[in-house]
Amino acid sequence: MARRLLLGCSAVGNTLVERTREARGELVAITDDTGWASTLRDRNVATVEADPTDPATYPDSAAVVLVASDDPARNVAAAEAARERYPDAMIVAHVGTNPTAAQQDAVRAVADRVVDPVEAIVSRVREATGVDAHEEPVRLLKTLRNLSGPLLVVAHDNPDPDAIASALGLVRVAESIGVPADACYGGEIAHQENRAMVNLLDLSLRTFDGTDLDDYDGVALVDHSRAGINDSLPEGHPVDIVVDHHPPRGPVAGEFVDIRPDAGATSTLIEEYLSRLGIEPERDLATALLYGIRIDTKDFTRSTSIPDFEAAASLSAFADESTLERVESPSVSPETLRVLARAIEGRDVRGSTVASCVGEIGDRDALAQAAERLLDLDGIAVTFVFGYMDGVIYGSARARGADLDVGELLRDALDTVGSAGGHATMAGAQVSLGILQEVTDEESLEDVVETFVAGRFFEALDDAPSPPSGALPEFPTD
Repeated sequence: MARRLLLGCSAVGNTLVERTREARGELVAITDDTGWASTLRDRNVATVEADPTDPATYPDSAAVVLVASDDPARNVAAAEAARERYPDAMIVAHVGTNPTAAQQDAVRAVADRVVDPVEAIVSRVREATGVDAHEEPVRLLKTLRNLSGPLLVVAHDNPDPDAIASALGLVRVAESIGVPADACYGGEIAHQENRAMVNLLDLSLRTFDGTDLDDYDGVALVDHSRAGINDSLPEGHPVDIVVDHHPPRGPVAGEFVDIRPDAGATSTLIEEYLSRLGIEPERDLATALLYGIRIDTKDFTRSTSIPDFEAAASLSAFADESTLERVESPSVSPETLRVLARAIEGRDVRGSTVASCVGEIGDRDALAQAAERLLDLDGIAVTFVFGYMDGVIYGSARARGADLDVGELLRDALDTVGSAGGHATMAGAQVSLGILQEVTDEESLEDVVETFVAGRFFEALDDAPSPPSGALPEFPTD
């Protein structure tokens, strides 16, 4: 049985063949155009050079019939013949070039679906021109077109999936109008799932240490909003574009600034740009953006908005679910298991809150994973796991069902001695070890760090108010 039958060929027919390439062995083409017959055969399509309107040339059966010549009259005849020959088949018909109204009506009367490229183009133009000049996608394109050189898209240091995907998505938007762009990050991609995403999807990012800025005419920040704060740019460096979902602490500078704290992920905003601008994401990019949304919303159970669901639904049509499953089930490093074990063993539980110092670490992302896992402990609503490496104390906090904002909590506890903040349910902090490093005995250093950080954390917890109704602070989420 021929599952797909192509009657006639044209540029539209050739495109339909391309869309069915994965099932090419099940496709039979009938055309009396010698040139197209040769082209189809070169692409390993079983082709019969005959009159596509003559049912005597048709195979015994077909599930889907594609009618695709440029001649409107022949398309009507072929569609009618196919309907008579295969009454239960789905018929998809091209209207042809410059069809009359009667020919269009005749095709629509017999076909299940009608392909009209002119109408499709007009609809796309209407959609594009119908976007208000003040809407984000239009303003973004205007900003990009004003650049006289390449754009540097900067994710925050040690980027998570949302930052990685957002950087690549913004590059795709820029390149769609001919603006060259590079996605970059500082630090390292250490989390197992993050490395798996980059490797399995073969994502193109470069590391950046703050040099080579003269090679770019513009700078964009994604998933954070201030240059030099949790990225490798010089502090206060001019920024042209900011796309983020973390609430800022104050005014954010930039020619184009789109910050939406109600969104669960920056990838949600990027998907909206792509959709509104009619840019179809490649499979790898769609998979990365979908994963970014799922991670930042914890599979739509944390800080999720309606646009997050809409963006995920749109991306699912293009994403590679099998690859996504492999990304979500990577091997766990010994360091992550060690940190989790230390966090469980050394936990300090006070009510529904647990804090744990894990000492010296080799992977700061292990802290976030441990903080997530400690939430599974019975009766625990807030977790805070911290450790130190390379002269810096790092901490990661998580909350579920708690009557407080852990972003504000960490800010109150540690922002005066370092940098801290985040969301109500997910936050991070980093503090220089400073004079604490003068302690030479490793066990004593761990004790000092634990006393210093945990003391400030629990003191802030005792003074913590209910979640504020206004803006929450920006900054690290790991």
